[in-house]
Amino acid sequence: MRRIVLVGDIGSGKTFFSKLFRYPVFNADLIVSNLYKKDKYLFMKIKKRFSQNISSFPLKKDELLKIILQRPNNLKILSKIIHPRVRKKMREFLNKHRKKKFVILDVPLFLENKLNIKKDIIIFIEADKKEIRNKINQRENINLKLINILRKNQIPIKLKKKKSTFFIKNNFISKTAKKNVKLILKKIS
Repeated sequence: MRRIVLVGDIGSGKTFFSKLFRYPVFNADLIVSNLYKKDKYLFMKIKKRFSQNISSFPLKKDELLKIILQRPNNLKILSKIIHPRVRKKMREFLNKHRKKKFVILDVPLFLENKLNIKKDIIIFIEADKKEIRNKINQRENINLKLINILRKNQIPIKLKKKKSTFFIKNNFISKTAKKNVKLILKKIS
């Protein structure tokens, strides 16, 4: 099994591209969302640390957002609580799909959390900043202050590019995206 990792800026289209590969996808954002809804152990750990901000199970995104916006450093504290649970889910995913030719890892802070191994195929998804802004603004309940806090926790885009094996310029046209994915799969197969 080879791991294809998608990296890029927030809103560059990593999740969209992950689906185009047609291999099993580990979507960390989706995992985190499910953990908020179902993981009582995670709830208890966060409740213990931020007792005055957390009301009841399941975890509510608006309460977590408030914690982060009150003090941006709280994002690092929350990450230290949440990331071990996400890593465990990723190990389970990789084990489950170990016989597949490829798996796709859509993990926003993949490089920042040093999850990469030498054999990884890292694909940088690049998009025009104006297009990214438009896509982000189209999202429901988007908080631009939170986006800026998240960006500050990421390594610079130039470094992500440097660590990448392939690049895809996302022009947000489905036909072009499918063609780019097909070309990369051809190169790595």
